[in-house]
Amino acid sequence: MIHRILKSISYIFHPLIMPLLGVLFYFKVSPKYFPQEIIYAKIISLFILTIVLPILLYFLLKTLERVNSIELETTKERIIPLAINCLIILLVLERVISDNEIIELYYFFLGILISTLSCLILVIMKFKASIHMIAVSGLFMFFIALSIHFSININGTLALMSIITGAIATSRLHLKAHTYKELILGFFVGLIPQLLLISNWL
Repeated sequence: MIHRILKSISYIFHPLIMPLLGVLFYFKVSPKYFPQEIIYAKIISLFILTIVLPILLYFLLKTLERVNSIELETTKERIIPLAINCLIILLVLERVISDNEIIELYYFFLGILISTLSCLILVIMKFKASIHMIAVSGLFMFFIALSIHFSININGTLALMSIITGAIATSRLHLKAHTYKELILGFFVGLIPQLLLISNWL
């Protein structure tokens, strides 16, 4: 039973959904006015680019036998998906979230790009950081920054994010997908870029 729960956590809180969660949360808490049409257009565009497109590309890579499973267990398997993800995030920054339109989301995605590039460099050097931890720690830091930026009380959300982060780490350890070092490395690879970029919009 516990094994199933922990395995489910890895799928429910998959790295692919984290950027979209950040965008949805931003539009929910932001005091700035955005027309509903703009919000829906951004969300749909990001859903297609950051979730649907990577899934389709994964199946293409699997068909071409460039990856063996969705877990991307080896560093070699991770190189192409991470490189593709970098290109997707660049496309998002260029076409969907511009720095003169929604500055908070622009730097959120720029942080994601830096984290993804860092992860790519690490796998080329044969180091495997936890992508799950990269995604959740980056999102966590973004939530903290938003609470400061907009002077809002989201302590409940931050407490929930702490629990989710711990649950994801426990899940990855239980499934033997990562070591403690890989989880810690992933946590900081995700968190540090968001932290360093805060000064540009906070």
